[in-house]
Amino acid sequence: MATELDRLDLKILDRLQIDASESSSEIAERVGLSQSPCWRRIQRLKDEGYVKEQVSVLDREKFGESMYIFAQLKMTRLSDEDRERFIRSIENIPEITEAYTLFGEMDVMLKVLAPNIAWYQNFTFRTLLRLPGVEDIRSTATLSEMKCTHRLPLPAA
Repeated sequence: MATELDRLDLKILDRLQIDASESSSEIAERVGLSQSPCWRRIQRLKDEGYVKEQVSVLDREKFGESMYIFAQLKMTRLSDEDRERFIRSIENIPEITEAYTLFGEMDVMLKVLAPNIAWYQNFTFRTLLRLPGVEDIRSTATLSEMKCTHRLPLPAA
């Protein structure tokens, strides 16, 4: 069972969101704890699932020109088996970086990393429209990225 988060837990989690490569002694110094209790808290927070994974965020611009395109999909009614096939399919397409179900007129929103519009047009016809149950697609291409973060706003301690 997860324990109640206190002020120090929240500070530690925030530090991990800022830079997960910091050592437990560096985090301890920043949050006002000694190293051993800080390390134990970090381990507990990981064990309790507050920290899902630790990753490096790459600079996509280093890999050449790219843009995000948000594709909203209208779906036909899917059987449970077809819905699972659809989910497995989008999980296996690396250019789809995020996927959400929606309320409203459209059913699914995908965030697609595309090198250019011509590539995305081909991707739409050869990949997206071939996914189980996809009936219609509405796409919005981004011009620039104003904010991108994975940092969750934590409650004030």
